[in-house]
Amino acid sequence: MKYTKIPNTNIKVSKICLGSMTWGNQNTEAEGHAQIDYAIDQGVNFIDTAELYPVPASPETQGATSRIIGTWLKKSANRDKVVIASKIAGPGDYTAHIRKTGFSRDAIYQAVDAELQRLQTDYIDLYQLHWPERQTNTFGVRDYKHNPSDAWKDNFNEVLSTLQDIIKMGKVRNIGLSNEKAWGAMRYLEESKHNNLPRPVTIQNPYSLLCRTFEGDLAEVSLRENLGLLAYSPMAFGVLSGKYIKGSAADNARLKLFPRFARYSGEQSTEAAKRYLDIANNNGLTLAQMSLAFVNQLPFVTSNIIGATNLEQLKENIDSVNIELSTEVLDAINAVHAAIPNPAP
Repeated sequence: MKYTKIPNTNIKVSKICLGSMTWGNQNTEAEGHAQIDYAIDQGVNFIDTAELYPVPASPETQGATSRIIGTWLKKSANRDKVVIASKIAGPGDYTAHIRKTGFSRDAIYQAVDAELQRLQTDYIDLYQLHWPERQTNTFGVRDYKHNPSDAWKDNFNEVLSTLQDIIKMGKVRNIGLSNEKAWGAMRYLEESKHNNLPRPVTIQNPYSLLCRTFEGDLAEVSLRENLGLLAYSPMAFGVLSGKYIKGSAADNARLKLFPRFARYSGEQSTEAAKRYLDIANNNGLTLAQMSLAFVNQLPFVTSNIIGATNLEQLKENIDSVNIELSTEVLDAINAVHAAIPNPAP
């Protein structure tokens, strides 16, 4: 395994982070525990969850993923061997079953306490704001369109001040952002700097061969401000495994169970994935290995969040950390990107 440090901290994390959002829906508790055990044996020490998980979100399953991690922590007594990241859900219809109060002071306190209880731990290493409260372009919306009727009021200071109090209580060690944009990231960083408030250390955003939009303004923010990317969906909901192109996807594959998750399944995404598959085949790689290795080698990536529904997939994903892509492979990848840029923003 390769390791990095969470920026501006002394916390060492594996370059591969174990994603968990299928546990409690597509995966049972026993399967989730088996994935953690295997990942730990391979040197992975970083696990990401959220109060919203598993996905698809529902009132019946909300929090089940973190409870599965919690039962593993209790039975293994290995809390000191893992770094746990979690998230508070942002506002919107998708999360209304959790709360409708956004990132208010009371909401953050309640969310942290409930998550600590589910995880059966006294502290969370990295606590992330799952997406902005304000209206902006997230989850597959290509361009920002301003809504002058947006009811959101600037509350960056209030959010950071609340998180500062929670950090002082020892419940959270560090904070991060998720699904944030360049403007929001810089506002948090500037608010932190000018008011001596907690500084976000990471940003968890989508990044894959089909979605390289982070390479715009956010890549510069990340590198100049030392705000590490935790890349999620590096496999593009499994599209970059090649199984949907080949027609070999199992009946319990994500896009077969939940076809509405079509962000990475458009015509251009499929064509790009086919071209990437050809590159992988021509260079003795699986598409999954190549896709993950590409993300692993980027200078702004702190950790690559992989997810799997079985141990065979998990092994292949973790093994990607040992693959170095040649200049020729990288050039071929970038040629496809130039021809079909960001088909799944």
